[in-house]
Amino acid sequence: MTAVKLEDARRVISAAEKKAKEIGQPMNIAVADEGGNIVSHVRMDSAWIGSIDISMKKAYTSSAFEIETKELAKHAQSGGQFFGVHVSNDGKIMIFAGGIPLKRDGKVVGAIGVSGGSGDQDHAVAAAGAGAF
Repeated sequence: MTAVKLEDARRVISAAEKKAKEIGQPMNIAVADEGGNIVSHVRMDSAWIGSIDISMKKAYTSSAFEIETKELAKHAQSGGQFFGVHVSNDGKIMIFAGGIPLKRDGKVVGAIGVSGGSGDQDHAVAAAGAGAF
């Protein structure tokens, strides 16, 4: 079974929340399955409302393209091989840090998306969550 279960999503979110609390930055944390569908989402107290959508789209992007969003961003700059990708998929693509694929047996089965801080903070919190998968 490769699907991301609710139990998996809760474990990933819990680890991400712990990291967000450690750094003192409230976050929106989303976990998606391999199809980019949201399995679970948490908006920590005082996390930006505008980051709800962004966290979900980061999870979608990482799952759909099987890449960390910060890495996709490098290739999506002017002149890059994926320039313009951010306007594809009906605007669901996020090309800044905070999205990380979740892998099982080397296969991407979902992703975590985090938004609410700087790119470095979002990535650190997502990495903590992904590490719990």
